[in-house]
Amino acid sequence: MYFIYSLLMGFAALLLLPYWLVQGLRHGKYLSNLGQRLGFSFPSLANLPADRPGAIWLHAVSVGEALSGVTLARRLKEAYPDRPLIVSTTTITGQVLALQRMPFADAVIYFPLDWAFCVWRAMNAVRPSLVLILETEIWPNFLREARRREVPVLFVSGRISDRSFARYQSYLGTFGFFLRPFLKDALSNASGFLMQGEKDAERIQALGAPADRVFVSGNLKYDLELPAPTPLSNWLEAEARRRGRSPIIVAGSVVATEEPLALIAFGTLQGEYPKALLVLAPRKPERFEATAEFIDESHRKFIRRSKLPIPGPPHSAGGSENGAISEDVTVILVDSIGELASLYRVADGVFVGGSLVPSGGHNILEPAAFGKIPVFGPSMENFAEIASRFVSAGAAVQVESPEDVGVAWIEIFRDPDRAKKMSASAHNLVETSRGATDRALAEIAKLMSGAAR
Repeated sequence: MYFIYSLLMGFAALLLLPYWLVQGLRHGKYLSNLGQRLGFSFPSLANLPADRPGAIWLHAVSVGEALSGVTLARRLKEAYPDRPLIVSTTTITGQVLALQRMPFADAVIYFPLDWAFCVWRAMNAVRPSLVLILETEIWPNFLREARRREVPVLFVSGRISDRSFARYQSYLGTFGFFLRPFLKDALSNASGFLMQGEKDAERIQALGAPADRVFVSGNLKYDLELPAPTPLSNWLEAEARRRGRSPIIVAGSVVATEEPLALIAFGTLQGEYPKALLVLAPRKPERFEATAEFIDESHRKFIRRSKLPIPGPPHSAGGSENGAISEDVTVILVDSIGELASLYRVADGVFVGGSLVPSGGHNILEPAAFGKIPVFGPSMENFAEIASRFVSAGAAVQVESPEDVGVAWIEIFRDPDRAKKMSASAHNLVETSRGATDRALAEIAKLMSGAAR
Protein backbone atom coordinates (compact mmCIF):
# COMPACT_ATOMS: atom_id res chain seq x y z
CA MET A 1 0.00 0.00 0.00
CA TYR A 2 2.77 2.42 0.91
CA PHE A 3 4.64 1.67 -2.31
CA ILE A 4 1.55 2.53 -4.38
CA TYR A 5 1.03 5.70 -2.32
CA SER A 6 4.66 6.78 -2.94
CA LEU A 7 4.28 6.12 -6.67
CA LEU A 8 1.15 8.28 -6.77
CA MET A 9 3.00 11.02 -4.86
CA GLY A 10 5.78 10.87 -7.43
CA PHE A 11 3.31 11.06 -10.33
CA ALA A 12 1.60 14.07 -8.74
CA ALA A 13 4.99 15.74 -8.26
CA LEU A 14 5.80 15.31 -11.95
CA LEU A 15 2.48 16.87 -12.91
CA LEU A 16 3.07 19.82 -10.58
CA LEU A 17 6.72 20.31 -11.51
CA PRO A 18 6.07 23.05 -14.13
CA TYR A 19 3.94 24.99 -11.63
CA TRP A 20 6.60 24.66 -8.91
CA LEU A 21 9.30 25.86 -11.30
CA VAL A 22 7.27 28.90 -12.35
CA GLN A 23 6.42 29.78 -8.75
CA GLY A 24 10.03 29.24 -7.70
CA LEU A 25 11.43 31.50 -10.41
CA ARG A 26 8.76 34.21 -10.10
CA HIS A 27 8.18 34.32 -6.34
CA GLY A 28 11.08 32.42 -4.77
CA LYS A 29 8.76 29.67 -3.53
CA TYR A 30 9.63 25.95 -3.23
CA LEU A 31 13.13 26.08 -4.73
CA SER A 32 14.66 27.95 -1.79
CA ASN A 33 13.67 25.25 0.69
CA LEU A 34 13.86 22.20 -1.55
CA GLY A 35 17.01 20.89 0.15
CA GLN A 36 15.21 20.76 3.48
CA ARG A 37 12.02 19.31 2.00
CA LEU A 38 14.09 16.50 0.49
CA GLY A 39 15.88 15.96 3.81
CA PHE A 40 19.37 16.82 2.53
CA SER A 41 20.19 20.02 4.42
CA PHE A 42 18.94 21.60 7.64
CA PRO A 43 21.23 24.60 8.32
CA SER A 44 19.52 25.59 11.57
CA LEU A 45 20.24 22.16 13.07
CA ALA A 46 23.98 22.47 12.50
CA ASN A 47 24.67 24.31 15.76
CA LEU A 48 22.94 21.77 18.00
CA PRO A 49 25.31 19.57 20.05
CA ALA A 50 25.89 16.05 18.79
CA ASP A 51 25.17 14.50 22.20
CA ARG A 52 21.82 16.27 22.65
CA PRO A 53 18.82 14.36 24.05
CA GLY A 54 15.88 13.51 21.83
CA ALA A 55 14.11 16.58 20.48
CA ILE A 56 10.48 17.64 20.71
CA TRP A 57 9.37 18.23 17.12
CA LEU A 58 6.40 20.57 16.71
CA HIS A 59 4.93 20.79 13.20
CA ALA A 60 2.77 23.76 12.20
CA VAL A 61 1.72 23.79 8.55
CA SER A 62 1.34 27.51 7.93
CA VAL A 63 0.49 30.83 9.55
CA GLY A 64 -2.67 29.75 11.36
CA GLU A 65 -1.13 26.69 12.93
CA ALA A 66 2.07 28.54 13.85
CA LEU A 67 0.07 31.26 15.60
CA SER A 68 -2.04 28.74 17.50
CA GLY A 69 1.07 26.84 18.58
CA VAL A 70 3.07 29.72 20.10
CA THR A 71 1.77 29.25 23.64
CA LEU A 72 2.17 25.47 23.48
CA ALA A 73 5.72 25.81 22.13
CA ARG A 74 6.70 28.24 24.88
CA ARG A 75 5.24 26.01 27.58
CA LEU A 76 7.05 22.98 26.14
CA LYS A 77 10.37 24.81 26.26
CA GLU A 78 9.71 25.77 29.88
CA ALA A 79 8.68 22.23 30.85
CA TYR A 80 11.52 20.45 29.00
CA PRO A 81 14.40 22.96 28.86
CA ASP A 82 17.05 20.30 28.24
CA ARG A 83 15.37 18.93 25.13
CA PRO A 84 15.79 20.77 21.82
CA LEU A 85 12.53 22.22 20.52
CA ILE A 86 12.40 21.90 16.73
CA VAL A 87 9.58 23.69 14.90
CA SER A 88 8.71 22.84 11.30
CA THR A 89 6.37 24.47 8.79
CA THR A 90 5.33 23.76 5.23
CA THR A 91 4.89 27.30 3.86
CA ILE A 92 7.28 30.23 3.62
CA THR A 93 4.87 32.52 5.47
CA GLY A 94 4.56 29.96 8.24
CA GLN A 95 8.36 29.75 8.43
CA VAL A 96 8.78 33.51 8.75
CA LEU A 97 6.10 33.74 11.41
CA ALA A 98 7.56 30.83 13.40
CA LEU A 99 10.96 32.52 13.38
CA GLN A 100 9.42 35.76 14.60
CA ARG A 101 7.02 34.42 17.22
CA MET A 102 9.07 31.44 18.50
CA PRO A 103 12.60 32.80 18.96
CA PHE A 104 13.00 30.40 21.91
CA ALA A 105 12.89 27.38 19.56
CA ASP A 106 16.25 25.71 19.02
CA ALA A 107 15.65 25.41 15.28
CA VAL A 108 12.99 26.17 12.69
CA ILE A 109 12.97 23.92 9.62
CA TYR A 110 10.77 22.88 6.69
CA PHE A 111 8.78 19.66 7.00
CA PRO A 112 10.00 16.90 4.65
CA LEU A 113 8.11 15.71 1.60
CA ASP A 114 6.33 12.46 2.37
CA TRP A 115 8.62 10.08 0.54
CA ALA A 116 10.36 7.46 2.64
CA PHE A 117 13.90 8.65 1.87
CA CYS A 118 13.03 12.29 2.70
CA VAL A 119 11.38 11.33 5.97
CA TRP A 120 14.24 9.00 6.91
CA ARG A 121 16.85 11.71 6.44
CA ALA A 122 14.78 14.32 8.28
CA MET A 123 14.25 11.96 11.23
CA ASN A 124 18.01 11.31 11.37
CA ALA A 125 18.69 15.05 11.42
CA VAL A 126 16.08 16.04 14.01
CA ARG A 127 16.36 12.91 16.20
CA PRO A 128 12.97 13.39 17.86
CA SER A 129 11.73 11.71 21.00
CA LEU A 130 8.23 13.10 20.38
CA VAL A 131 6.42 14.60 17.37
CA LEU A 132 3.46 16.95 17.74
CA ILE A 133 1.38 17.73 14.65
CA LEU A 134 -0.89 20.74 14.97
CA GLU A 135 -4.34 20.24 13.48
CA THR A 136 -4.57 17.25 11.12
CA GLU A 137 -1.92 16.81 8.42
CA ILE A 138 -1.88 13.08 7.67
CA TRP A 139 1.43 11.98 6.10
CA PRO A 140 1.46 8.16 5.95
CA ASN A 141 5.19 7.61 5.31
CA PHE A 142 6.10 10.00 8.11
CA LEU A 143 3.78 8.26 10.56
CA ARG A 144 5.06 4.86 9.52
CA GLU A 145 8.72 5.84 9.98
CA ALA A 146 7.98 7.38 13.39
CA ARG A 147 6.29 4.16 14.50
CA ARG A 148 9.24 2.12 13.21
CA ARG A 149 11.58 4.25 15.37
CA GLU A 150 9.17 4.06 18.32
CA VAL A 151 8.75 7.85 18.30
CA PRO A 152 5.26 8.78 19.56
CA VAL A 153 3.27 11.13 17.31
CA LEU A 154 0.45 13.16 18.83
CA PHE A 155 -2.04 15.19 16.80
CA VAL A 156 -2.92 18.33 18.78
CA SER A 157 -5.92 20.62 18.25
CA GLY A 158 -6.99 18.31 15.43
CA ARG A 159 -9.83 19.27 13.15
CA ILE A 160 -11.39 18.06 9.93
CA SER A 161 -13.43 20.74 8.18
CA ASP A 162 -16.68 20.09 6.34
CA ARG A 163 -14.86 20.58 3.04
CA SER A 164 -12.00 18.21 3.92
CA PHE A 165 -14.34 15.54 5.25
CA ALA A 166 -16.52 15.74 2.13
CA ARG A 167 -13.38 15.31 0.02
CA TYR A 168 -12.30 12.28 2.05
CA GLN A 169 -15.79 10.79 1.72
CA SER A 170 -15.70 11.31 -2.03
CA TYR A 171 -12.31 9.59 -2.33
CA LEU A 172 -13.43 6.76 -0.06
CA GLY A 173 -16.55 6.29 -2.16
CA THR A 174 -14.41 5.84 -5.30
CA PHE A 175 -11.19 4.28 -3.99
CA GLY A 176 -12.39 2.80 -0.70
CA PHE A 177 -11.06 -0.65 -1.50
CA PHE A 178 -7.51 0.79 -1.25
CA LEU A 179 -7.89 4.05 0.68
CA ARG A 180 -9.91 2.80 3.65
CA PRO A 181 -7.43 0.11 4.85
CA PHE A 182 -4.51 2.39 3.95
CA LEU A 183 -5.82 5.30 6.05
CA LYS A 184 -6.64 2.95 8.92
CA ASP A 185 -3.12 1.55 8.89
CA ALA A 186 -1.50 5.00 8.63
CA LEU A 187 -3.57 6.47 11.47
CA SER A 188 -2.88 3.45 13.68
CA ASN A 189 0.76 4.56 13.72
CA ALA A 190 -0.09 7.70 15.71
CA SER A 191 -0.08 7.61 19.50
CA GLY A 192 -3.07 9.89 19.98
CA PHE A 193 -5.49 12.42 18.54
CA LEU A 194 -6.47 15.47 20.61
CA MET A 195 -9.35 16.87 18.57
CA GLN A 196 -10.97 20.30 18.82
CA GLY A 197 -14.57 19.09 19.14
CA GLU A 198 -16.87 16.09 19.12
CA LYS A 199 -17.52 16.36 15.39
CA ASP A 200 -13.78 16.32 14.67
CA ALA A 201 -13.35 13.29 16.94
CA GLU A 202 -16.13 11.42 15.14
CA ARG A 203 -14.64 12.28 11.75
CA ILE A 204 -11.10 11.12 12.51
CA GLN A 205 -12.53 7.84 13.79
CA ALA A 206 -14.59 7.50 10.62
CA LEU A 207 -11.34 7.80 8.66
CA GLY A 208 -9.81 4.95 10.64
CA ALA A 209 -8.22 6.35 13.81
CA PRO A 210 -8.40 3.90 16.76
CA ALA A 211 -11.29 5.04 18.98
CA ASP A 212 -9.33 4.48 22.21
CA ARG A 213 -6.70 7.04 21.11
CA VAL A 214 -9.12 9.84 20.17
CA PHE A 215 -9.99 12.54 22.71
CA VAL A 216 -11.65 15.97 22.67
CA SER A 217 -9.33 18.58 24.19
CA GLY A 218 -10.39 21.92 22.70
CA ASN A 219 -8.89 24.40 20.28
CA LEU A 220 -5.35 25.74 20.81
CA LYS A 221 -6.27 28.88 18.90
CA TYR A 222 -8.13 30.16 21.98
CA ASP A 223 -4.85 30.03 23.95
CA LEU A 224 -3.14 32.52 21.67
CA GLU A 225 -0.62 34.99 23.06
CA LEU A 226 -1.42 38.55 22.08
CA PRO A 227 1.49 40.19 20.27
CA ALA A 228 3.17 43.22 21.81
CA PRO A 229 2.96 46.58 20.05
CA THR A 230 5.34 46.85 17.12
CA PRO A 231 7.03 49.86 15.50
CA LEU A 232 4.34 49.72 12.78
CA SER A 233 1.37 49.59 15.17
CA ASN A 234 2.86 52.37 17.31
CA TRP A 235 3.46 54.52 14.23
CA LEU A 236 -0.06 53.91 12.88
CA GLU A 237 -1.72 54.77 16.18
CA ALA A 238 0.27 57.97 16.68
CA GLU A 239 0.10 59.15 13.06
CA ALA A 240 -3.64 58.49 12.70
CA ARG A 241 -4.32 60.40 15.91
CA ARG A 242 -2.08 63.29 14.83
CA ARG A 243 -3.78 63.50 11.44
CA GLY A 244 -7.32 63.04 12.76
CA ARG A 245 -7.80 59.87 10.69
CA SER A 246 -10.64 57.74 11.98
CA PRO A 247 -11.94 55.08 11.98
CA ILE A 248 -9.01 52.74 11.32
CA ILE A 249 -10.17 49.64 9.43
CA VAL A 250 -7.92 46.56 9.32
CA ALA A 251 -8.71 44.07 6.55
CA GLY A 252 -6.53 41.08 7.40
CA SER A 253 -5.52 37.89 5.56
CA VAL A 254 -7.23 39.02 2.35
CA VAL A 255 -6.87 36.38 -0.37
CA ALA A 256 -6.58 36.43 -4.15
CA THR A 257 -9.49 38.18 -5.95
CA GLU A 258 -10.82 39.39 -2.59
CA GLU A 259 -8.75 42.59 -2.58
CA PRO A 260 -11.16 44.60 -4.77
CA LEU A 261 -14.06 43.40 -2.61
CA ALA A 262 -12.33 44.76 0.49
CA LEU A 263 -11.91 48.08 -1.34
CA ILE A 264 -15.64 48.09 -2.21
CA ALA A 265 -16.50 47.50 1.46
CA PHE A 266 -14.23 50.37 2.46
CA GLY A 267 -15.79 52.61 -0.18
CA THR A 268 -19.21 52.01 1.38
CA LEU A 269 -17.83 53.14 4.74
CA GLN A 270 -16.15 56.21 3.26
CA GLY A 271 -19.55 57.60 2.24
CA GLU A 272 -20.22 58.29 5.92
CA TYR A 273 -16.67 58.46 7.27
CA PRO A 274 -14.51 60.32 4.71
CA LYS A 275 -11.46 60.38 7.02
CA ALA A 276 -11.44 56.60 7.42
CA LEU A 277 -8.17 54.75 6.84
CA LEU A 278 -7.93 51.22 5.44
CA VAL A 279 -5.05 48.94 6.44
CA LEU A 280 -5.04 46.18 3.82
CA ALA A 281 -3.01 43.04 4.57
CA PRO A 282 -2.87 40.34 1.85
CA ARG A 283 -2.56 36.77 3.06
CA LYS A 284 0.37 35.83 0.82
CA PRO A 285 3.46 37.77 -0.30
CA GLU A 286 2.90 36.94 -3.96
CA ARG A 287 -0.28 39.04 -3.80
CA PHE A 288 1.47 42.25 -2.74
CA GLU A 289 1.98 43.59 -6.27
CA ALA A 290 -1.46 42.54 -7.51
CA THR A 291 -3.02 44.24 -4.50
CA ALA A 292 -1.11 47.45 -5.24
CA GLU A 293 -2.48 47.34 -8.79
CA PHE A 294 -6.05 46.91 -7.50
CA ILE A 295 -5.63 49.93 -5.23
CA ASP A 296 -4.27 51.96 -8.14
CA GLU A 297 -7.20 50.95 -10.32
CA SER A 298 -9.60 52.11 -7.60
CA HIS A 299 -8.02 55.60 -7.89
CA ARG A 300 -6.94 55.65 -4.26
CA LYS A 301 -3.63 56.93 -3.01
CA PHE A 302 -1.81 54.47 -0.77
CA ILE A 303 1.37 53.92 1.22
CA ARG A 304 3.34 50.68 1.13
CA ARG A 305 4.45 49.47 4.53
CA SER A 306 7.79 48.45 3.01
CA LYS A 307 8.47 52.10 2.11
CA LEU A 308 7.94 53.48 5.60
CA PRO A 309 11.13 54.60 7.41
CA ILE A 310 10.39 52.44 10.48
CA PRO A 311 11.92 49.09 11.45
CA GLY A 312 10.13 45.92 10.52
CA PRO A 313 10.38 42.22 9.72
CA PRO A 314 11.90 40.76 6.54
CA HIS A 315 10.45 42.17 3.31
CA SER A 316 9.73 45.51 5.01
CA ALA A 317 13.05 47.14 5.72
CA GLY A 318 11.80 50.68 5.13
CA GLY A 319 12.23 52.98 2.19
CA SER A 320 11.44 56.35 0.71
CA GLU A 321 8.13 57.38 2.33
CA ASN A 322 8.42 60.21 4.84
CA GLY A 323 6.39 58.43 7.52
CA ALA A 324 3.36 60.72 7.33
CA ILE A 325 -0.21 60.02 6.23
CA SER A 326 -1.19 62.85 3.92
CA GLU A 327 -4.81 63.94 3.53
CA ASP A 328 -5.26 62.10 0.23
CA VAL A 329 -3.88 58.74 1.45
CA THR A 330 -6.72 56.34 2.25
CA VAL A 331 -5.01 52.92 2.18
CA ILE A 332 -1.93 51.44 3.82
CA LEU A 333 -0.77 48.28 2.05
CA VAL A 334 0.87 45.89 4.51
CA ASP A 335 3.38 44.24 2.17
CA SER A 336 5.19 42.43 4.99
CA ILE A 337 4.85 39.19 6.92
CA GLY A 338 4.16 38.87 10.63
CA GLU A 339 2.88 42.37 11.44
CA LEU A 340 -0.86 41.95 10.97
CA ALA A 341 -1.63 40.67 14.48
CA SER A 342 -0.22 43.75 16.19
CA LEU A 343 -2.34 46.02 13.95
CA TYR A 344 -5.59 44.60 15.31
CA ARG A 345 -4.67 46.31 18.58
CA VAL A 346 -5.25 49.78 17.04
CA ALA A 347 -8.19 48.88 14.77
CA ASP A 348 -11.63 50.43 15.12
CA GLY A 349 -13.15 48.00 12.62
CA VAL A 350 -12.00 44.59 11.37
CA PHE A 351 -12.63 42.47 8.30
CA VAL A 352 -11.37 38.86 8.35
CA GLY A 353 -10.33 37.80 4.87
CA GLY A 354 -10.82 34.61 2.92
CA SER A 355 -14.53 34.90 3.61
CA LEU A 356 -16.02 36.96 0.75
CA VAL A 357 -14.73 34.42 -1.78
CA PRO A 358 -15.02 30.60 -1.48
CA SER A 359 -11.74 30.21 0.43
CA GLY A 360 -13.00 28.90 3.78
CA GLY A 361 -12.20 31.96 5.88
CA HIS A 362 -9.46 32.70 8.40
CA ASN A 363 -9.08 32.88 12.15
CA ILE A 364 -11.26 35.49 13.88
CA LEU A 365 -9.81 34.92 17.36
CA GLU A 366 -6.85 37.29 17.11
CA PRO A 367 -8.92 40.46 16.62
CA ALA A 368 -11.53 39.11 19.07
CA ALA A 369 -8.88 38.66 21.77
CA PHE A 370 -8.18 42.39 21.49
CA GLY A 371 -11.89 43.05 21.95
CA LYS A 372 -12.37 43.92 18.27
CA ILE A 373 -15.59 42.86 16.54
CA PRO A 374 -14.83 40.48 13.63
CA VAL A 375 -16.82 41.11 10.45
CA PHE A 376 -16.62 38.40 7.81
CA GLY A 377 -18.35 37.03 4.75
CA PRO A 378 -20.29 33.81 4.07
CA SER A 379 -17.33 31.49 3.43
CA MET A 380 -16.13 30.40 6.89
CA GLU A 381 -16.03 26.62 6.44
CA ASN A 382 -12.55 26.34 7.96
CA PHE A 383 -13.75 28.04 11.15
CA ALA A 384 -17.44 27.10 11.05
CA GLU A 385 -17.79 26.22 14.74
CA ILE A 386 -15.96 29.33 15.96
CA ALA A 387 -17.80 31.64 13.54
CA SER A 388 -21.20 30.23 14.51
CA ARG A 389 -20.41 30.54 18.19
CA PHE A 390 -19.37 34.19 17.92
CA VAL A 391 -22.30 35.20 15.74
CA SER A 392 -24.77 33.47 18.08
CA ALA A 393 -23.26 35.30 21.07
CA GLY A 394 -23.51 38.67 19.35
CA ALA A 395 -19.72 38.90 19.28
CA ALA A 396 -19.23 38.99 15.49
CA VAL A 397 -21.08 39.93 12.31
CA GLN A 398 -21.43 37.66 9.27
CA VAL A 399 -22.59 39.23 6.00
CA GLU A 400 -23.16 38.22 2.38
CA SER A 401 -21.48 40.94 0.28
CA PRO A 402 -18.73 43.56 0.38
CA GLU A 403 -21.32 46.33 0.58
CA ASP A 404 -22.79 44.58 3.63
CA VAL A 405 -19.34 44.62 5.26
CA GLY A 406 -19.25 48.41 4.92
CA VAL A 407 -22.79 48.72 6.27
CA ALA A 408 -21.88 46.50 9.25
CA TRP A 409 -19.00 48.81 10.16
CA ILE A 410 -21.25 51.87 9.88
CA GLU A 411 -23.91 50.32 12.13
CA ILE A 412 -21.30 49.41 14.74
CA PHE A 413 -19.82 52.92 14.78
CA ARG A 414 -23.28 54.54 14.98
CA ASP A 415 -24.19 52.63 18.15
CA PRO A 416 -21.36 52.87 20.73
CA ASP A 417 -23.33 50.99 23.39
CA ARG A 418 -23.91 48.02 21.07
CA ALA A 419 -20.28 48.14 19.97
CA LYS A 420 -19.10 48.07 23.60
CA LYS A 421 -21.25 45.02 24.39
CA MET A 422 -20.12 43.16 21.27
CA SER A 423 -16.49 43.98 22.00
CA ALA A 424 -16.79 42.65 25.56
CA SER A 425 -18.53 39.49 24.31
CA ALA A 426 -15.78 38.82 21.77
CA HIS A 427 -13.05 39.23 24.37
CA ASN A 428 -14.87 37.12 26.98
CA LEU A 429 -15.51 34.26 24.54
CA VAL A 430 -11.79 33.98 23.91
CA GLU A 431 -10.86 34.19 27.59
CA THR A 432 -13.42 31.62 28.77
CA SER A 433 -12.48 29.12 26.06
CA ARG A 434 -8.82 28.78 26.96
CA GLY A 435 -7.38 25.54 28.34
CA ALA A 436 -6.54 23.33 25.36
CA THR A 437 -2.82 23.91 25.95
CA ASP A 438 -3.00 22.58 29.52
CA ARG A 439 -4.87 19.48 28.35
CA ALA A 440 -2.33 18.89 25.59
CA LEU A 441 0.59 19.29 28.01
CA ALA A 442 -0.93 16.69 30.33
CA GLU A 443 -1.09 14.16 27.49
CA ILE A 444 2.42 15.10 26.33
CA ALA A 445 3.74 14.48 29.86
CA LYS A 446 2.39 10.92 29.70
CA LEU A 447 4.09 10.28 26.37
CA MET A 448 7.37 11.83 27.51
CA SER A 449 7.31 9.69 30.65
CA GLY A 450 6.77 6.59 28.51
CA ALA A 451 9.57 7.62 26.13
CA ALA A 452 11.93 8.13 29.08
CA ARG A 453 11.18 4.64 30.37
